[in-house]
Amino acid sequence: MSPSEAGSGSRRRGRTLNIVLWAVQILLAAFFLFQGATKLAGSEDAVRLFTDIGMGQWLRYVTGACEVAGAVGLLIPRLCGLAALGLLGVMVGATASNLLTPGYQSFAVQTVVLGAVFALVAWGRWPRTRELAAPLRR
Repeated sequence: MSPSEAGSGSRRRGRTLNIVLWAVQILLAAFFLFQGATKLAGSEDAVRLFTDIGMGQWLRYVTGACEVAGAVGLLIPRLCGLAALGLLGVMVGATASNLLTPGYQSFAVQTVVLGAVFALVAWGRWPRTRELAAPLRR
């Protein structure tokens, strides 16, 4: 195999990875835009969940705002890696909350899986995140 053929295969894999990441990001953005909006709108389920957590409804607003901001960030090429890292943090908090709140332990599986997907997106978008942070290192 010639070097140009090897480079072509690498570019094809990179392009395929980029397409897969964008598809995943779009699906996650739609899901978290909906989830965040229901929290901000005060849906009955969201209010009950945050009542059961016991930290007050302020946390529902903060979580909803983070989810909406993260969803929007996933769709902005420059911010998508950083948004994935932020939503990974939300999933870490959600997993801890689910494990500690009686009756919600089974939801921890969902938040762990979502967290793993966000970690993969953040890893796949790491070059963009590094570019974003470059001016801060100067």
